[in-house]
Amino acid sequence: MFHGSIVALLTPMRENGDVDYVCLRKLVDWHVAQRTDAIVVVGTTGEASTLSLEEQNNVIKTVVEQTHRRIPVIAGTGAQSTQKTIDQTRMAMQIGVDACLLVTPYYNCPTQEGLYQHYRYVAEKVPIPQILYNVPRRTGCDLLPETVLKLAGIANIVGIKEGQFERAKTILKLCGKNIDVYSGDDNTALEIMRIGGKGVVSVAANLVPQTVHTLYEFVKKEDWEAAEKIDQRLRPLYQGLCIETNPIPVKWLAAEKGLISSSTLRLPLTTLSTKHQTDLKSIIQLLETLP
Repeated sequence: MFHGSIVALLTPMRENGDVDYVCLRKLVDWHVAQRTDAIVVVGTTGEASTLSLEEQNNVIKTVVEQTHRRIPVIAGTGAQSTQKTIDQTRMAMQIGVDACLLVTPYYNCPTQEGLYQHYRYVAEKVPIPQILYNVPRRTGCDLLPETVLKLAGIANIVGIKEGQFERAKTILKLCGKNIDVYSGDDNTALEIMRIGGKGVVSVAANLVPQTVHTLYEFVKKEDWEAAEKIDQRLRPLYQGLCIETNPIPVKWLAAEKGLISSSTLRLPLTTLSTKHQTDLKSIIQLLETLP
């Protein structure tokens, strides 16, 4: 349903920490022009956890309005409780998103049966396409392939964002015909797409959207040599984006590139350390050589 380079859109902020909605609209237009295939808004990279619910909804609304249906918008609406997830997913649907991305309910550490019941219930209550999101290192909760298989039979559960290659491979083997698999990590994107993944929810696409889109176009053509050449050129960027907690590096690089006016983040996140700013200078030079 949603294929290709799906940018995990950052949320631009002014130096005082307010959301910069003017810059946000410019980013949306830029991504459309750069051929980004879809936008994920208020996800991890979008700092949803430090935005108020009102701000989350305003950011979603701004992006939906600015796309004018030119490309799909997917909203991150997962929360730590099932009812809150339902409420946020329903609100995003009413705003007009095309799908919702639902992270596993963090901190609670539910069993696999709890995860199944959680996602089943949300899907029943909110009739919008939903994409599962498994990121154990952040949530303390791991959605296993056998549970994904059970969920794949639910009509409006259409995909899963999974960054681990071996896990993605298992899910594709078990239920690839019933659910789309997206890489949740730029580092594994090409290999997951090579075995049947439908795209990547990409942090790197915040900086080089046309290049990440072109990578996917080569994948569709099964031109693996061309795809691998692009992937290899992007490897230093992938590594640089992990030098500190996401989205700290991508925001700093986006500000250096002039895509946003400030690298401001809200506490408990802090701006990129001076040491790592020096380390990323070479990445800035790399970005200048890419579309």
